[in-house]
Amino acid sequence: MPEQEFLPPPPWADLPPVRPARPPVSGPARPGGPGGPGGWPGPGGWAGPDVQAGDDPPREPPRAPGGRVRRAAARRRRRWLVTIAGLVVVAGGVTAAIVLPGGPPPAPVVPGGLITTFQPGELQTVPSACGTVPAVTVQHYLVGPVKQASPLPIDGTAESACDWTIDHAPVYRLLELNLLAYAPSGLASGDGSATYAAIDAYRQVLQNLQDPPRHSADPRAAVTTLSGLGNEAFSATQVFRRGGAVTDVATVIVRYHNVVVTVTLNGLEHSNRGSYGPVSMSSLSAAALAFAQAATATLHG
Repeated sequence: MPEQEFLPPPPWADLPPVRPARPPVSGPARPGGPGGPGGWPGPGGWAGPDVQAGDDPPREPPRAPGGRVRRAAARRRRRWLVTIAGLVVVAGGVTAAIVLPGGPPPAPVVPGGLITTFQPGELQTVPSACGTVPAVTVQHYLVGPVKQASPLPIDGTAESACDWTIDHAPVYRLLELNLLAYAPSGLASGDGSATYAAIDAYRQVLQNLQDPPRHSADPRAAVTTLSGLGNEAFSATQVFRRGGAVTDVATVIVRYHNVVVTVTLNGLEHSNRGSYGPVSMSSLSAAALAFAQAATATLHG
């Protein structure tokens, strides 16, 4: 009976080739044959990439009868499984839509959780700095003829400044008061709120006073934390020596929510021109504190 030849499956069958084990071959091994050098291995092996050029590769072994029918049935089963799986997914989506017709909408997503509006207690404007300190306070701490000036604000109604000056030997005083309300900022720490922007500014001033930048000529300040004033506050004292003159400086910084109050009082301790001085650093600190307390009190309203 002639040997029946079975053709290999077409490429679209997507099935791995079936290679049954070859029966052992008797006789000496030949090149390219089972067990031969450069050929396919013994029983169960196949002629892979180790076949040397010029050798005749082994012929494809005959396939078992009925293989094509079994592969066609397997393909039909796979198609049915894919179809059923798709129907299950669609049915699940329809069921969810029926069971949950009135579910809550998804919560709005805020990028990064940043706050972009003013929060309760935060100020968008500040009062006029010159009007925050009573005249009696000014006269008590700045004895003598005082000149008052109001520098133009840089940030509109969110900022206000006032200067008081005495220049009558032996007394020279320059007191500077500044109020600044910070706005929400994506560059601020925390949630970017106006309060966090003010906290960043407050801490930066404190850092620069305690540890001035490397190329700064400013001396390090002696810093004292103050309690019961705003949300946080501190005082600082410095002594500047430049051009033969000695100037004592007292500073008080207060943060109230998103507003930073800055008071700086300069007193000329010694000058190489004229007869100015001496200065009491404690009196400078007391005056700066009194001005800061008066200005902060106007923010509570």
